[in-house]
Amino acid sequence: MKRPAVRVAALPCALTAALVLAGCGSDSAGSAAELSVSAAYMPQPVSASMAAGFLTITNEGGTKDELTSVTSDAAGSVTVHETVGGAMREVDSLEVPAGGRLRLASGGNHLMFEKLKRKPLQGEKVTVELHFADSGTVEVEMPVEAATYTPDTGS
Repeated sequence: MKRPAVRVAALPCALTAALVLAGCGSDSAGSAAELSVSAAYMPQPVSASMAAGFLTITNEGGTKDELTSVTSDAAGSVTVHETVGGAMREVDSLEVPAGGRLRLASGGNHLMFEKLKRKPLQGEKVTVELHFADSGTVEVEMPVEAATYTPDTGS
């Protein structure tokens, strides 16, 4: 009669071990990047050849990603710039941290549209493709706002 009791006691231990292992596999810290884009806009450019672009990329996943390039039919090229200590420089990529966000804003990190094919006007939209190291390409419609537009960041 003791033999069945041993089997019954072993079953809960085996189930507990299986649940613990399954829980480890679903840990969000190891999950892929989950990207979304918000607050995208381009101030109406004052120059016929250059414009800036701003947006926020949020990563709800457990793995970082990198914005590696940006393309748009509206410009000959789109470059990614970071601003550190008031100095702007072109970079090959910007990190989108796991569980965090990358904010491209006036006075900070931003996109530069160079060799505009035509000057975008307020009320129009510019399509951009954001290229990421791991998440592929995300297409975004960027509305053209007034040159003096300041977004409400909620802070």
